[in-house]
Amino acid sequence: MSTSQPSPRFSSTIVCIGAGMSGIALGAHLKLSYGFTDVHFYEREASIGGTWWLNTYPGCACDVPSALYSFSFAQNKEWTKLYPSSREIKAYADKVAADYDIPVRTTFRTEVVRVEWIDEKSRWLVYLRNWDSGDEYTHDCKVLFNAGGLLVDPNIPQYPGQERFEGVTMHSARWGHSVSLEGKKVAVIGNGSTAAQIVPAIAPQVASMVQFIRSKHWIQPSVRLPYTPSVRWFLKNIPFAQALHRFVIFLGAEADYPLQNQNAYSDWRRGAKMKVVENYMRKKAPAEYHNLLIPDFPISCKRRIHDPENSYLGCLGRHNVTLTDSPILELTPTAIRTTTKDYPIDVIIYATGFRTNAEFLGMEVVGREGTTLHEHWKSFGGAGSYNSMANHYFPNYFMILGPNSATGHTSALMASENTILYALKVLKPVLEGYASSVEPKREAERRYIERVQDALKDTVFNAGCTTWYKNKETGWNASIYPWSQFQFYFMCLFVNEADWNITYTRKPPHSLTSKLMVFGVFAATFAAVLSGFFSGAPHGGT
Repeated sequence: MSTSQPSPRFSSTIVCIGAGMSGIALGAHLKLSYGFTDVHFYEREASIGGTWWLNTYPGCACDVPSALYSFSFAQNKEWTKLYPSSREIKAYADKVAADYDIPVRTTFRTEVVRVEWIDEKSRWLVYLRNWDSGDEYTHDCKVLFNAGGLLVDPNIPQYPGQERFEGVTMHSARWGHSVSLEGKKVAVIGNGSTAAQIVPAIAPQVASMVQFIRSKHWIQPSVRLPYTPSVRWFLKNIPFAQALHRFVIFLGAEADYPLQNQNAYSDWRRGAKMKVVENYMRKKAPAEYHNLLIPDFPISCKRRIHDPENSYLGCLGRHNVTLTDSPILELTPTAIRTTTKDYPIDVIIYATGFRTNAEFLGMEVVGREGTTLHEHWKSFGGAGSYNSMANHYFPNYFMILGPNSATGHTSALMASENTILYALKVLKPVLEGYASSVEPKREAERRYIERVQDALKDTVFNAGCTTWYKNKETGWNASIYPWSQFQFYFMCLFVNEADWNITYTRKPPHSLTSKLMVFGVFAATFAAVLSGFFSGAPHGGT
């Protein structure tokens, strides 16, 4: 801990880092659960919405069904299709944020550079910098949420001669809308889900396009379900229709969870799924590209791609589109040079994803006894948190979509809401004034992290494919939640107080403690049973 700290310019009960979808959910649930508005948001961009503010490239859309990629408390009955466009999602996010007064409690274009726990005050000191003015100041708070996101900063691969290229370059998350692609020779570097949306969207207007790829992906057909006026009327006017619709889609998504496990049933499911998807890819893509496209690793090892409505695979058959896996050697002033030839290029589009924030920080986090979160995680061998959100030595600090919270089969928004609802249960003594801090116990934290990493060893993510989910050097997987989203939901319903250090400032209601203990033990026991049932292998308790 620092010997002296600057006097904070601002103060509030809660600070939330980030005003994307997770931040919006936090603000809404605070108001819904507690009527609580003493929370301030700091957002580094110029608007709320997170990824849906940043990503505005042609063809940008969600690859999770809209019924799941929406908040439980604000179901949208006006979606126009199953997989909505980024513009539609941004409009939805703006409306929900406005409904819960989040923009007026948000400071934009401001980044958090450091946070420090002040033990004698039981408060966090947040160090801030305004991107436009350079102004630096601090804000102190009792509770700190990190909803800054995992995929934020664009990843731009480095090539010799990059600085000599005379054409236009842009990353998919920093799209240059003033740049005309009409009649241009365009290069798209990358072949993940973003490239699969960009390529068919811009192919009709460019003179030529070369897509440079390094790896393969399973590209599966998307369900085409337009929400016609009749469907929307039904969802709005028939009692429970929207809820049932969401639940059925949730069950459909959860049905794919076993694809990530390693057991006889999962092997059979994966094999059947791979046959269907491979047949689709062979049918839709030109035969000359089959060897470049069809993976030799199990499905679900990497994130699957949904072939968009205008069909990326079908687009590869256009006369002006070329697909190549020839390695890029360098950039010249007017071309991309590979091991086989030079490709004249006017515009380079990097669809190369983001620099994975494997430690979920983007800032220095200093907890009790001067311990940094980076140092703390090194003691385990990689990033990990109790219930994917909290750590010992870091009181009143919760990460939304923290370590091991991502899923490969369903909506991240569901994990966000589950995290928030659990955190607010844990924080109830603090928010209601009879405790100064809550913090997971060291042993409970260690057990949970070890259990997660042990469970991941028996999954398809260790099947040999290259994925951003894992650290390339150590193999540590800090990204994926190894169990079903239903189990995470259940684990977030109740708090096992025995796993938490709660610093009470006055006697709590007796009923709270007893209920937390009873429900927490029940939840832990039931979740352990679920782990064994769904994964086919026993796991230790929480």
